[in-house]
Amino acid sequence: MSSDPTTLAAASDILFREALALDEQRFDDWLALYHAEAEFWVPAWKSESEPTADPETEVSLIYSARRVDLEERVWRARSGRSVASIPLPRTAHIVSNVLLAPSDDPGILEIRSLATTHLFNVKRREQRVFFARVAHRLVDDGGTWFIRRKKIILLNDYLPTMLDFYCI
Repeated sequence: MSSDPTTLAAASDILFREALALDEQRFDDWLALYHAEAEFWVPAWKSESEPTADPETEVSLIYSARRVDLEERVWRARSGRSVASIPLPRTAHIVSNVLLAPSDDPGILEIRSLATTHLFNVKRREQRVFFARVAHRLVDDGGTWFIRRKKIILLNDYLPTMLDFYCI
């Protein structure tokens, strides 16, 4: 693992800004962090210890192959057409244990972290907590870092209610 404090701080900043944008429901700011070809993937578990490995041939809890798919999810959440999203839950995304993984390409940052999201459903007065291991791939596009891939291994995947991008 890399220990360059400047690079680690820049990578952490993107993860923290992503979490805050979700918590404040600033979804346009959240989307702006993603590259146009960004992949967002939450694999399902195929056994007690192994998540699915291929979003094209195995079950996923969420899979978006590019940012336009995420834009559609944002539209649905905002439009009021998703009954499960009315009202949107209050959330607190917590990102920790941010580490850089080695990369041979200076234009790519591989980041591993842990994430916890606390949700409060105002309508039902229910609380939920999701926790996960997360892998981000950031790419440098014209001097700006963008999220090119986000893979979320949801560790408590019992889903008594809906699950969407703002929940994890």
